[in-house]
Formats: sequence, C-alpha cells, structure tokens
Amino acid sequence: MKKSIILASVVFACSSVFGAGDTDLLDQAKKAGLKPIPQSKLEVLKLVDNPKNPITDCKVELGKKLYFDPRLSKSGIISCNTCHNLAMGGVDGVGAAIGHKWTPNPAHLNSPTVYNSVLNKAQFWDGRDPHLEAQAQGPVQAGPEMAAPKGLVLDRVTSMPDYVAEFKKAYGPDVKITFELITDTIAVFERTLITPSRFDAFMHGKTSALTKEEKTGLKVFIDKGCASCHNDIGLGGTMMPFDASKYDLNVGGFTGTKDGMVKTPTLRNIEETAPYFHNGNVWSLGQAVKLMGDIQLGMKLTDKETSQIVTFLKSLTGKKPEISYPQLPVITEKTPKPDMN
Repeated sequence: MKKSIILASVVFACSSVFGAGDTDLLDQAKKAGLKPIPQSKLEVLKLVDNPKNPITDCKVELGKKLYFDPRLSKSGIISCNTCHNLAMGGVDGVGAAIGHKWTPNPAHLNSPTVYNSVLNKAQFWDGRDPHLEAQAQGPVQAGPEMAAPKGLVLDRVTSMPDYVAEFKKAYGPDVKITFELITDTIAVFERTLITPSRFDAFMHGKTSALTKEEKTGLKVFIDKGCASCHNDIGLGGTMMPFDASKYDLNVGGFTGTKDGMVKTPTLRNIEETAPYFHNGNVWSLGQAVKLMGDIQLGMKLTDKETSQIVTFLKSLTGKKPEISYPQLPVITEKTPKPDMN
C-alpha cells in the first residue's frame, strides 16, 4: 500500500540576506526551544506517522469518512467534526462542548483544536493519554459527547458494505474490523492535519516571512517567558502547572490533575480557536495573553506588550490541508437506527 504523501507541507525558500537582528532573534527562538514543522513532506511524514499503523492514502481517506460520519454517535447526528470543525480552526466555537441530548460538558471543558494535535505530547486537558488513537476512542463513547457504546459503533460500520470494502482495501482482505481499528483509522486521518505557517518559514531561515511587528512580538513572547510552556514544534501540548482557580476561571470545577497540571494548548492557529482556556471562558485573545502573564508569569503585561504578542501569535495561523467533504456509505436494513435517548 502506498505511503501517503498528501500531508500538508510547505517548502520554504531560505532568504539569502540575514540582518544581524534577524539572526539574533532566530538564535534566541531556537534557544527558547521553538522548533518549526519540517520543510519536506518526507520529514513531516516521519514526524506524524505511527509505526504501529502507518499512514497510507487508503487509511487517510477512510479515516476522513469516519471522522465526518455522524452515524458513529448514538443519536446519528454528532460526528467528530461537530466539536472539531475543520472549517472553524478545528474547534466548535462555543465555551463548553455540546454533546448527546444537547448536553454541555459537565466540567465545562472546551473542545481543543484537532489541527496539529499529533504534535501534542499529551491528549485531553488532564493529559491522561499521549496517543491520538486513545483520544479518538474517548469522545465516541462518552455520555455527554457521542454516547455510542463500542458494539453500536461496530454494528453501524460493519452493516454498510462500502465501509467493509474500504477497510479491506486499507488493511487487507483478512482484516478484522473492531471498534479500536475504527478509531485508530480516525486517528490516522487526524495525524495529517498539520498547518505550516509563516513562523515555520522564519524558523527555517526565510527572515522576510515575518513582518517587523511580528518579529518584535516574537521577541517579547520569548523575553517574557511565554516560550517556557509554549515551545517545541507544537508551541504547546505538554503538561504544565496551572492554577485554574486563581482568577475565577474554574467554571465547571476542572482543576487539572491531582498535582495541578493542565495540558498547555497549542498556539498554532490560536486566533481561530476562541474561546480560550480549558473552560472556554475567555473570548479575547488579548485578554487571554494578559491573564497568562498574571497566572503563569507573575507579571502585568502592558497593553503594548500584549498587542505585540498577539501580533506575533497571528503569524502562527497556518496553511490548512485541502479537505473535501466525503460522500458516506449508504445504510442498509441491518444498520442500527438512531437513538436519541
């Protein structure tokens, strides 16, 4: 089976002229732990692939269909894309995720973006699993989300001959379709959802990729210590101490792990993923930056510094992979009916 080469990647030409300030800033960014998405598609594939279930074109296409298919939910109306809308920065644009029977998340947890989630070292706000494959299993079964038991999902998928044929095409004629394989295949698709940005071009040496104002913002971002948590390729995605109650942001009662750790969200495409924080309680990116200065850095950021950081953050908005809405397999008389209860 052919390895997929459809991963979003941009080959950036390096600038031949480096100003002293640009060189210093680039070195400073690297020393702060900031890293770019690789330039070549091959290196991107090495970064995001799962050796236990290698990415192929067939798996990606099948995973995309499953990702968009609301019939994986108990009600038959909620898909992965409902809360992680690929047309809206990979989020749902509401404070708390809404699931089965119009139920808000009981801890008022906000839906994190699915874009670049493969770069996270931890999945879920409490970081309970590092793998996208395990993450894909959670929302499908969770009562306030898709509320579908494993058996129901399996029965729905295997009742449609076109899905069975696609699994055989992707995994071989003797494949045994299981709930875990279904969600693993969704994760294969999600692994391709990376979004290289102008920031990555800058980090690869194309210093003209960022404006003067964005470079100033990057320097403030580093100097103020933002990169101590938002670093590496994902600019986030690791577990960090976070006092969720300090500024009355603990709507819903979530306070992280027993040690007070919360997953640091990625800053990639951050201007597209409001509202912010684990509980979606802050709608302004500038306000979120100021609060992080208070909560995490112990300092009062000025309006000017806040604006400069926000200007830099907007350079992290990346190029999305082109995704066409799939035509889904037809149900049969054996397909379990939607259940709204």
